[in-house]
Amino acid sequence: MGAPCFAPLLDKPAVAPDFGTASNDSPPAGQRMSRLRFQTFRRMLIIKPSAVGDVVHALPILPKLRARFPDAQIDWLVRPEIADLVRCHPALSNVVLFDRRRFGRFGREWSATSGLLRLLFTVWRQRYDLVIDLHGQLRSAMFCFASASRTRLGFSRVREGARVAYTHLIPVPTMDVHAVDRYLEIEDVLGLDSKPPDFSIHLPPAAAPAAQALLDSTGIGREPFALLVPGTIWQTKHWRPEGFAEVGRYLASRGLRVVLGGTPQDRELSARIAGQCPGACDLAGRTNLAEFTALVGRAAICVTNDSGSMHLAAALNRPVVSAFGPTSPLRTGPYRRPEAVVRAGVECSPCYLRKLSSCRHDHQCMTLLTSDMLIDRIRHLLPLAA
Repeated sequence: MGAPCFAPLLDKPAVAPDFGTASNDSPPAGQRMSRLRFQTFRRMLIIKPSAVGDVVHALPILPKLRARFPDAQIDWLVRPEIADLVRCHPALSNVVLFDRRRFGRFGREWSATSGLLRLLFTVWRQRYDLVIDLHGQLRSAMFCFASASRTRLGFSRVREGARVAYTHLIPVPTMDVHAVDRYLEIEDVLGLDSKPPDFSIHLPPAAAPAAQALLDSTGIGREPFALLVPGTIWQTKHWRPEGFAEVGRYLASRGLRVVLGGTPQDRELSARIAGQCPGACDLAGRTNLAEFTALVGRAAICVTNDSGSMHLAAALNRPVVSAFGPTSPLRTGPYRRPEAVVRAGVECSPCYLRKLSSCRHDHQCMTLLTSDMLIDRIRHLLPLAA
């Protein structure tokens, strides 16, 4: 059964917040950090509101916290559109919904302003004794600080001055490690187990039947299919549509049905690819995140850019091939799946530029990627009958 959404406990008496400021008599930082391995926490909040890939990377923390604190309340602050990835996880107690789009109008609209203030007050009233900020930005630090928890964990390398909200800093000597391994530094800090990370995704019960009904309606039914997901938020992460179409035609020639998936924002791009790939079924914009995740779990292989869909495929242990350009697979590639990454090998990558207008090398990291390069990798990962 899915975990309920967070609701304020209005019967709790309001008291002055204690922000856990260290006094002159406080023990050294290293000593205070080592004590956390032996502390008992009963009310915890994980802050990781977005995005899909980032939430997938943080999932292994949940079962480890539950194993260490079997009777604790463990909540997760997350955006509503991503909540279905975590709300049904058996290790989670509640989801705290942070509607960034609505609250982005803070200070300009009364409903947004009052809504965010109520949410901050609600977080404070929960009396969390441990808050873990895995996001490391100003908005996550805002919730971390508002919790007034005596133990607020965050990483030493964060953005927008977020570290001022933390009582304990987890050292990050280098960023040249995968995000999952960086999050797992919490194991040693809190005395969690060192078992291999568990990326299990527990979807709402209706997701898989709804995804199957959609496949049935298109005539695919239970046939094996390849899922092409060409969308991504960054302009510079987009591989050319013609390349996806060429890969789709190859997969179709080898007996797989071809399905295109994505968000409503991907409809135009997906329709363009479907038009160049006869027989392709375009489902972009026709699923919510949970249903899309169920589709990923059914796919014989996924072909993506560096995007959340790639991380979903890796978490669900599906074969995946991804076109990589401006980002580093070492940091954000499919976890421990180097064979899934196809790169052009240009010297300027990774640059982490988001907009094409910022690139001075004609987007070579993606334009030099050919369909043959991806098809060769597909042949390696998914042997198909000639």
